[in-house]
Amino acid sequence: MARKNNHNSYNYRNIEQDVRDIQQAGKRFKKSWINADGPLERILILLVVVAVIGVTIGLLLPKVNPTVGEITGEYTATGTAAETLEKLTVDDNPSKAGYDRDAFGFRETDDDGNGCDVREDVLARDLTDVQYKNSRSCQVASGTLDDPYTGQTIQFVRGVKTSSAVQIDHVVALENAWQSGANTWDHAKLYQFGNDMYNLLAVDGPANQQKGSASAAYWLPTNSEYRCDYVARQIGVKDKYGLTVTTQEKRAMLSVLHGCPAQELPANRS
Repeated sequence: MARKNNHNSYNYRNIEQDVRDIQQAGKRFKKSWINADGPLERILILLVVVAVIGVTIGLLLPKVNPTVGEITGEYTATGTAAETLEKLTVDDNPSKAGYDRDAFGFRETDDDGNGCDVREDVLARDLTDVQYKNSRSCQVASGTLDDPYTGQTIQFVRGVKTSSAVQIDHVVALENAWQSGANTWDHAKLYQFGNDMYNLLAVDGPANQQKGSASAAYWLPTNSEYRCDYVARQIGVKDKYGLTVTTQEKRAMLSVLHGCPAQELPANRS
């Protein structure tokens, strides 16, 4: 599992890119300033520079400063996903003490009785052009994944060196669930959560490793078109199991949902 990022809920890679863009713009304006023919041209260039800096600050400040974000409406959203999020309990003192991934029994059940664990069931559900090992097998030999996290198309081929290209992600990570209330569950409920197909997606392997156990406060899919559905699914899972969110996590979710009005909770997939 990848190590959890301890930065602010806003994606700092975006901030770093914005800063680089400003620096590049500054270099271009500096060059234009030097080559300007007269005072009027230099004043116009200076006004453009000031405008660019002002717009950039206006875009970044609500992301970096939660208070500003609340004032500017950055954390307002509509739809059943946002409404459900408001009902979740906020807990800013989560603890991972006692966490053991194996306690969730991932891939140790066969709820539909087809002779295969949940990884095979998720692959069969999420891949297209699925081919099985043989006509009597439920083990997926190959297929095509339109990866929701990266937006890429991945050709899955079963094998020691190739199977990891497609991994099964717990949308609400197991460690996150543990810290959000699962540490009080009995054996049966832990196993139910660990193998609940509503919380499982077939995704790009490297993206899954990068996410690790991070919540929405620290990681979002690089495929921006999927972020609304991703956050909505996390909210749906947390609501289903009575899990909590942190203040940073809730703000990050609302910031995403702000950009997708009327976002609905996803239907329970099986």
